[in-house]
Amino acid sequence: MIRVKNLGLKSYILPLLLLAFSANSLAIDFEDAVFPELASSARALAMGNAYIAKVDDVAAVYYNPAGLGTVRKTHFHISNFHFELNKGWLDIATKGSVGTMASNFMDGFDLNGQRKLLLNNKGTISHQRFNFLPNFTTRYFSIGYLLSKRTRSTIGNETDAKFEYADRRDHGPYVALNLSLFGGVFKMGGSATYLNRKELQGERDANTEFAITSSDEKKGSAVIVVAGTKLTLPITFLPTFSAKMNNALQQKFSVGSTAGAPNDIKNSIDLGFSLTPQIGKVVRMHLEINYKDFAGKYSGISTNRKITLGMELDFARTFFIRAGYGDGWGSGGIGIKSQTLEFDLTTYAVDTTTNEFRGKEDRRFAVSISYGF
Repeated sequence: MIRVKNLGLKSYILPLLLLAFSANSLAIDFEDAVFPELASSARALAMGNAYIAKVDDVAAVYYNPAGLGTVRKTHFHISNFHFELNKGWLDIATKGSVGTMASNFMDGFDLNGQRKLLLNNKGTISHQRFNFLPNFTTRYFSIGYLLSKRTRSTIGNETDAKFEYADRRDHGPYVALNLSLFGGVFKMGGSATYLNRKELQGERDANTEFAITSSDEKKGSAVIVVAGTKLTLPITFLPTFSAKMNNALQQKFSVGSTAGAPNDIKNSIDLGFSLTPQIGKVVRMHLEINYKDFAGKYSGISTNRKITLGMELDFARTFFIRAGYGDGWGSGGIGIKSQTLEFDLTTYAVDTTTNEFRGKEDRRFAVSISYGF
């Protein structure tokens, strides 16, 4: 009798466990815990995304608006372009003959096309991200327009694995302001973006053709405010303490489709500390550590994954060498800066698991190009 009862109990428990696991096993998300910025910077990513104390360019709008107080030159950048792909995307989209490669390359930018490519490359994660941020920026002020798209997808190794995907498109105008006090020792700032978002996240049968319709997408708009502060002590090595709050006013998206509103942007807090020693007449070093999501708004993410480290060597404010450590993996890059052109080339990686530390590496390659006057 006892064995019969145990078997009966197991017959109920096992399906419940499988149901619970399947409800929480979606591997693809937008990685907002460690990368909460609405627009990425290749410079920041090369430094492990540890950038909220250093930021002194237009990236301050989303990394820390207090950084506008250290912008050195006024510029109008008609193109501010960031593009990145991961090793998985390159593997599935650039295989085969020249003719096949051209077809695969185009499929790589479409969700249904990615599904077809991943069927022959199960276990691979495809990632792509694009930002365009034309802007006018001067010390204490920036105004511009954000266009951003990011997509991730995968098919597991199991025979009946689903096609999992996450796609997000953002656009909208922004304005940012900064106030510097006590001779620049203390800075604070804020940016406001009228953000229009389309978001798609889910899974489908991996063997079935599909087309995305407007009813599939969550749509909405909201005014998203990013607020930040910096305290720089006027002593050797310029120790700097910084803090940045995402969605500071805790705004929710309006409901713009039958699928509902996009997921809320969490009111997370990032902290930073940096040192900037002068190591030569024209050479400076910047060292920074950040703690992402200090208040723990994102559950199930290892603390070790939220600690990021970055280093930058600055040669006459013209040539830069960078290295970092973020989300459990190393990063690096180079940068060139002139009066009209800024160019950054970066490689970084993320952890593909939901909460493990150094679970599995997703290596990425990014380039940022900004041209203007």
